Amino acid sequence: MLTWIAELLAHHYSGFQVVHYLTMRAILSVLTAVTIALLIGPSMIDKLRQMKIGQAVRHDGPQTHLVKSGTPTMGGALILVAIFVSTLLWADLANPYIWICLAVMGVFGAVGWVDDYRKVVERNPRGLPARWKYFWQSCGGVLAAVVLYWLAQTTEEQSLLIPMFKQAYLPLGAGGFMLLTYLVIVGASNAVNLTDGLDGLAIMPTVMVASALTVFAYLSGNHRFAEYLHIPYVARAGELVVITSSMIGAGLGFLWFNAYPAQVFMGDVGALALGALLGVIAVIVRQEIVLFIMGGVFVMETVSVMLQVGSFKLTGRRIFRMAPIHHHFELKGWPETKVVVRFWIISLVLVLVGLSTLKVR
Repeated sequence: MLTWIAELLAHHYSGFQVVHYLTMRAILSVLTAVTIALLIGPSMIDKLRQMKIGQAVRHDGPQTHLVKSGTPTMGGALILVAIFVSTLLWADLANPYIWICLAVMGVFGAVGWVDDYRKVVERNPRGLPARWKYFWQSCGGVLAAVVLYWLAQTTEEQSLLIPMFKQAYLPLGAGGFMLLTYLVIVGASNAVNLTDGLDGLAIMPTVMVASALTVFAYLSGNHRFAEYLHIPYVARAGELVVITSSMIGAGLGFLWFNAYPAQVFMGDVGALALGALLGVIAVIVRQEIVLFIMGGVFVMETVSVMLQVGSFKLTGRRIFRMAPIHHHFELKGWPETKVVVRFWIISLVLVLVGLSTLKVR
């Protein structure tokens, strides 16, 4: 939006031309999002507290969590507002990828909001029934897959890139592309949601992965860089830098209130939306496998739940003291802050590994 205004003003004052540079708009997007989050955060938290939208805590979990009962949740709405406003202000709104990302974020955020609302306001422990939750997630994932396949202009944009190898692409075809896209978006959404169990645990890895995807989006949208690094060139994908930068700023602003001891929790409204947003961006820039690597903490949390449920159903025994795995370490005696920081360190290492695939080819 502001890029259009700057374009008009540039005819009268050349200084406004700086807004047209993608890197400048990325910086402005970060600053705008973090400012919005910090400014509206306190009032939103107070409103949630007044509405008694507080988190219910399981009594079979770590006893240190009992003090968190009643802490305002659904704070992920703060992140989504900051991302949405910042993106509208600084992105090129004629770019279809921007609207696809915002639509996916909105659909998954709405699913999470309904689930949270039923749990904490209507006091329905089931929240949104699982079948309906996955139905609406599937609708969002399938619709995004269809649109992205329709927008793809080259064979590379419809193939699975194998990292660490030059020009290694696995042709997917229409069905394979849509299935992969669906799995990445829905899988990433639920993986981030499972990780959101400790103060600051989910948001910082999300910020780290978004930072790396900023690099991938910028390079993929630049023909010279893409050709030099042997990654797919995706026309107009560079504009995704604005929305990933908004994620970084909004995430850091939210972390200000979500750091231990948390004043507010993200809730499904934020976790489902952020995970889906990471997934759709990774699909656009053809870095699905790299997302799997960089989001290793999310993968580890998801796999721990799958193993725990599978083991209990098959053998009647549990592999972990409690799943997701961050609760396992808490029950082993690790303080919450130690679990969080160590998972952050793991995320940082995995993000660096993901970034290294740009040159290891």
